[in-house]
Amino acid sequence: MESRGDSGGPMHLSLSGQMSFQTMTAIQTEVRAIFEKLKPSAVTIDLGRVDYLDSAGALVLLEIEQYSAQVSIPCSFENMSEEIRGILSLVDRSAVMAAPPPPEKNSDSLIEQVGEVSLSVSRDFVNLLTFLGDLLVALFQSFLNPRSVRWGDFFFYVKRAGQDGLPIVALLSFLLGMIIAFMSSLQLKQFGANLYVASLVGFGMVRELGPIITAIIFAGRSGSAFAAEIGTMMVNEEVDALVTMGFNPTRFLALPKVLAAMLVVPLLTLYADLFGILGGMTVGVLGFDLTVFTYVTQTIKSISIFDILSSIFKTVVFAILIAGIGCQRGFCVRGGAEAVGKYTTSAVVAGLFLIIVADSLFAIIFYYIR
Repeated sequence: MESRGDSGGPMHLSLSGQMSFQTMTAIQTEVRAIFEKLKPSAVTIDLGRVDYLDSAGALVLLEIEQYSAQVSIPCSFENMSEEIRGILSLVDRSAVMAAPPPPEKNSDSLIEQVGEVSLSVSRDFVNLLTFLGDLLVALFQSFLNPRSVRWGDFFFYVKRAGQDGLPIVALLSFLLGMIIAFMSSLQLKQFGANLYVASLVGFGMVRELGPIITAIIFAGRSGSAFAAEIGTMMVNEEVDALVTMGFNPTRFLALPKVLAAMLVVPLLTLYADLFGILGGMTVGVLGFDLTVFTYVTQTIKSISIFDILSSIFKTVVFAILIAGIGCQRGFCVRGGAEAVGKYTTSAVVAGLFLIIVADSLFAIIFYYIR
């Protein structure tokens, strides 16, 4: 790039070489620097020595023309070849010269913000209820016609969500049982009631902590995986292809996941209860001189059949909620990878929220039933 002319007077600017996407930023920066430093009264740009010009280079020329108009400096082009004229004609000059749209006004009104959030929550709630309705219909139809279920996918998700989750469930439950036993013993030993550590750990794990811990782990491991898997299929338009071929996405994709969750979550919960009790027994036997027989006997006395059955029933509901919300969030994905991440996070958060709400309702219901 060469320039001739005095500061404040007319200037002749000669461009040479290639004007392409790779060089557009450097050209823009240098031309603006010349305009700001010399402040010419008029500018003539010579394009005779330009060897190559693509659409990005043509956009640079139009932006230079627009910038010169903004600073009130007349700008003209000379020695423009027919090829350059043809490329410039392909660029929508009116779109380049148009003023940028005004920034969106952020509403500072608390009432408007509350209204927008309320509408968003209500729409999301309606969509969730609609999907759960479709899912319950699909579950009912699967019980009437078991051969319609894709059992291959069912066993695949049983292995991935259930068998592969055994180590983490066992470890966390064992540590949680040890923590409960140790912390409760700090208070009970003041009254010489260390024996009741077994009752506290067993009752707490079976009634509340076992189902909750298992549901939280399942939501983090498998609920998010369900949302990400279906969300990726939505991005790749695979779900649209299934609809085109006449398949019901809820029955084809969501049903095997939900059925697998309904089987593995109760089993994982029993597994978590067992390891939680073993963790408490480890602390009781090694730290408080309790025998294994005494600990097991006291644990059995504190747990009833109703406690076990109610715990299993809760986990079945938790499984439907977690798997259902994961699949529903996956079907909501629109866009690209960012949307997949957004709805995967939403699936985990919504799943945990529904678990806590459902568990609170079950605590009240089982109290009055018992």
